[in-house]
Amino acid sequence: MFPKPQPVLQPNTYAYESLPMVKPTGFREYDARWLFEKEINLMGMQALGMGIGTLMHERGVQPDIVVGHDFRSYSSAIKMAVINGLLAAGINVHDIGLAMSPMAYFAQFALDVPAVAMITASHNDNGWTGVKMGINRPLTFGPDEMGRLKDIVLEAAFDAKGGGSYRYVEDFAEIYIKDLTDRPKLKRPIKIVAACGNGTAGAFAPRILEAIGAEVIPLDTELDHSFPRYNPNPEDMKMLHAIRDKVLETGAEVGLGFDGDGDRCGVVDNEGEEIFADKVGVMLARDISALHPNSQFVVDVKSTGLFNTDPVLKANGAKTDYHKTGHSYIKRRVTELGAIVGFEKSGHYFFNAPIGRGYDDGLVSAIAILDMLDRNPDKTMADLRRDLPKTWGSPTMAPHCEDEIKYDVVDRVVARFKDMQAKGEKVAGSPITDLITVNGVRVVTDDGTWGLVRASSNKPELVVVVESPASEERLHAMFKAVDTVLRENPEVGEYNQTL
Repeated sequence: MFPKPQPVLQPNTYAYESLPMVKPTGFREYDARWLFEKEINLMGMQALGMGIGTLMHERGVQPDIVVGHDFRSYSSAIKMAVINGLLAAGINVHDIGLAMSPMAYFAQFALDVPAVAMITASHNDNGWTGVKMGINRPLTFGPDEMGRLKDIVLEAAFDAKGGGSYRYVEDFAEIYIKDLTDRPKLKRPIKIVAACGNGTAGAFAPRILEAIGAEVIPLDTELDHSFPRYNPNPEDMKMLHAIRDKVLETGAEVGLGFDGDGDRCGVVDNEGEEIFADKVGVMLARDISALHPNSQFVVDVKSTGLFNTDPVLKANGAKTDYHKTGHSYIKRRVTELGAIVGFEKSGHYFFNAPIGRGYDDGLVSAIAILDMLDRNPDKTMADLRRDLPKTWGSPTMAPHCEDEIKYDVVDRVVARFKDMQAKGEKVAGSPITDLITVNGVRVVTDDGTWGLVRASSNKPELVVVVESPASEERLHAMFKAVDTVLRENPEVGEYNQTL
C-alpha cells in the first residue's frame, strides 16, 4: 500500500522523506500546479503518477503515455517521480526528454500514444511545478477528469498493478522540428526578434523559424532556469518591453515572444507597439477567413469584442463563439464546433486542420503570423494593427486572492453585478446591456465598454480585463467601477499590474 498523501509536511524531517505531500488546491480546473517542496514533494509527484495511471485504467484508455519536462532546475527529478508512479500503475512510458508542451502534444500523434503528462509550470515563477495532462488527444483534462484524479490521489485509491515499461525516445526534437519546417519557405526573409525569456522555447524556436526562411534575431534564447532578466511570459509587460526595445534597435518587422513551455506566442509590431494576443487573433481571423470563408472561431471571455463586431470578419462570414477561459476549455470547444482556430487572450491559439492538430503551439502561432505577413507584402505588422477598428484595452491584471476563497469571491461579484442590473443601476456611468457569466462575469455597457472578473485557474489570483471601443477615459472608468466592486471583498489583495 502506498501511503495516503498529507496536505502539509515540514521539510527536512523524517515524515517529509517518508510520506507523500500533496496540497489539495494544486488540482486546478484543467491542470495541476504546486509550489515544489512547499505544497508537494517528490513522493507526492509519485502519487500523482499513480493516480494518472489508475484513471487511465478506469477510463479504459490504452496504457501508453508520453512524458516530457520543461527547463527548470527541478523538472527532471519531478518527471522521474511521476514516471515511477506511472510504472507502478502498469503504464508504458514514452519519455521525450526536455521539451515544450506542444512537443508532448505532437508526440501523442507522432508516436500514436493516447495520453500525455507534461511536467511544466508554464509561465509561473520559479518554484512552481505542475502537469498538463490528457488521455484523449488532442484534448487535455477538464474539471471532470481533474476532480476524479484529485479523489484518487488524495484517497490513495491506486491500482498499483505494476508491469509498466519505460522507453526513452531519442532525438524526438528532430521529428517535431521536421514536422513544422517541412513546408514551403517564406517568399522573403522576414526579419524577426525571437524572445524566449531563457525558457525552454530557446532550444527550439530560433532554429524552427530560421528553417522556414525568417531572419531571426535571438533575444534571451540561452537556456537559464534562473530566468535572469524576466519571467518567460508574453503577457508580462517586462518581457514585452524587452522585445519592443530589441525590435526598435534592430529594425525588425515583428517581435515574437514565447512563454516558459512554448505553447504561447506574444507579438510586438515593427513600431514597438505591443499587440495583445486577442487583437492578433482578430488579425489572424481576418487572414484565415479570407482563405476559408464562413470560418468558425472560438475565443475566451477575456478577448476583445471585435470578434463579433469587426466588419471584415462579418464580410467574410466568420462566426465566433465566446467560451470559458482555459486551454482545456477552448481546446474542447474548438473540437466540438469544428472551429478552424480557437484564440485566448493569454496567447494560447488552437489551430485545427488544415493548419494544426487542435492543440496550442506557440511555434505554429508564430508561423501563422509570419504567413500572414508573407501574404500581405505591402503592409507592415503595424499597418495590419491599424486596420482594425480602434479599441482601448488593458493587459491581464491579477489581484491576489487565496485559492481557498477566490471562487467564493467571484460568486459574490457576479451576484453584485446581477443585482445592479436588476435594479437598473449604472456601471461606470452607463447602463448594463449584457452580463456574460459563462466564466466569472463580463459586464457590458451600452457603448460596448466591458469589464471581466474571473478566478485564475492556476494561481491564487483573480483575473481582471477591461476594454472600451469608445475611449481611453471609458476604459479607465470601467476599471475603476470593477475595482470598486472587487474592493467590497477584503480577501482581494494587490494587483500584479494595473492600468
